[in-house]
Amino acid sequence: MKKTVILIAALLVVCNIEAQETWEQAIRNTMADQEVAWNKGNLEAFMEGYWKSDSLRFIGSKGLTYGWQQTLDNYKKGYPDADAMGQLKFTILSVEQMADNCAFVVGKWQLTRKKGDVSGHYTLLWKKIMGRWVIVADHSS
Repeated sequence: MKKTVILIAALLVVCNIEAQETWEQAIRNTMADQEVAWNKGNLEAFMEGYWKSDSLRFIGSKGLTYGWQQTLDNYKKGYPDADAMGQLKFTILSVEQMADNCAFVVGKWQLTRKKGDVSGHYTLLWKKIMGRWVIVADHSS
C-alpha cells in the first residue's frame, strides 16, 4: 500500500512537470515558427502567433495599436520587402506561467539586415484561447 501511494505521488509530480513543459514548449515552438515565417518574408504566417482579434494589443515605438489586422498592416508598412525585414532572431530571457491559461515572456529580438542591424526587447503576454497559446499583448521596443 505504501509503495502504491509513493508511486501515485511520483506520477502526479511527473505529470505536472510534463504539463509545464507542454505549455512552455508550445510557446517556444510558436516563436520558432514566427522566426521561420519572418525569415521567409511571410508576414501572414508570422502573425499566426498572435490572437486574431480586434482586442490584440501591440505597443511599439509609435504607441498602442489594437487589432490583429491593424498590427499586420503596420508590419507590412514598416517592413515592405525582404531587405527591410532582414533575418529575425528571438532570444527568450524568461518564460513564466501566470495562470493555467496565461504566460509572460521577456526577451530580445534582432534583425540582421544589409542596410543595418536593429535590435530591441519585447514582453509578450500569452493566453491559451480555444486550446491554442497566442500572443494577446506585445510590447516591443
